[in-house]
Amino acid sequence: MKRHDKLAETIPYGTLGILALESSRDMGKRVNDYIVDWRNDRAQNHATAASFAGYNRDSFIIDSACPRFGSGEAKGIIRESVRGQDLYILVDVCNYNLTYTVCGQTNHMSPDDHYQDLKRIIAAVGGKARRITVIMPFLYESRQHRRSARESLDCALALQELTQMGVESIITFDAHDPRVQNAIPLKSFETVQPTYQFIKALLKNVDDLKIDTDHLMVISPDEGAMGRAVYYANVLGIDVGMFYKRRDYSKIVDGRNPIIAHEFLGSDLKGKDVIIIDDMISSGESMIDVATELKRRKANRIFVAATFGLFTNGMEKFDEAHEKGLIDKVLTTNLVYQPEEVLKRDYYINVDMSKYVALLIDTLNHDQSISDLLNPTERIQAVLKKYGQI
Repeated sequence: MKRHDKLAETIPYGTLGILALESSRDMGKRVNDYIVDWRNDRAQNHATAASFAGYNRDSFIIDSACPRFGSGEAKGIIRESVRGQDLYILVDVCNYNLTYTVCGQTNHMSPDDHYQDLKRIIAAVGGKARRITVIMPFLYESRQHRRSARESLDCALALQELTQMGVESIITFDAHDPRVQNAIPLKSFETVQPTYQFIKALLKNVDDLKIDTDHLMVISPDEGAMGRAVYYANVLGIDVGMFYKRRDYSKIVDGRNPIIAHEFLGSDLKGKDVIIIDDMISSGESMIDVATELKRRKANRIFVAATFGLFTNGMEKFDEAHEKGLIDKVLTTNLVYQPEEVLKRDYYINVDMSKYVALLIDTLNHDQSISDLLNPTERIQAVLKKYGQI
């Protein structure tokens, strides 16, 4: 039975409501459009689906806002009833493009501001919803997930705070360290990998890509991303290699210990295309250093794929790396804010995740398992077959 037919025969957990905070308005609109189309089709083709009150509507987006006073303080407002609804709140804590005014001065919104707005909206719900699920693609404070000195555990505290406010489930993408879910062991926490979407985008945009052990290799830029790289290598049937970073732990520069050198572990790279896979591109220096080392080892084309393209220092270094032939393509998702300067680069590939997020929401609203969505092996094999790689 097809997914849509299966969902049409099941009762929704509650009337669906999508609360897309301003940081995720574009993603929320795309997700909403998919679900509206799917449910209109189901209502026309299945009498059961048509009988559910509020099942197919023109829009599932709940009107909400977080206006600010002149002092910079804010409040969460929901302008319509959410009583008994199954709510999905979308928030992008990395959207630095939004601004607000404090005593006449313009401030760009930080992850802390977005997280505070999320709590305001949850508070505005006032316990009236039947269930609240937070979809936070970039997990707030996920890079501060463990202690190495006398320091705060911000991510664990945030997760506990959200669940104490009534959040039933948290969905994130490619968490920096999934073990942070140990902070809320009795609540649902899902970290989703965009593996299928990356492979599909690469096959679609690189015509002459050959996926076999003689022509392609996947590289982990550090030991932390090794598990991710091993999965890619297994589903694609290719070899894997890894760099590990030698750091100077006597210094701290920009909040981290500076990297002295990148050491490589793996087989011969000569003449092979390479995919460097990681969870995020921050400044991009590490990725460019790895690409430089790969070229020294006679690698052919280099494709950089990261779930979150933050590009905190701009695109100039990537432009330079592309002009020098170090990097052929850069792939990141639209799960976080993408400035126009990134989208207009000819070497950049935008990996759209809105349909996947819509599938997750639609399935969960029917109280069905998302296990097959979280494990994309079959879909990866199907797309490889489609592009003649099997």
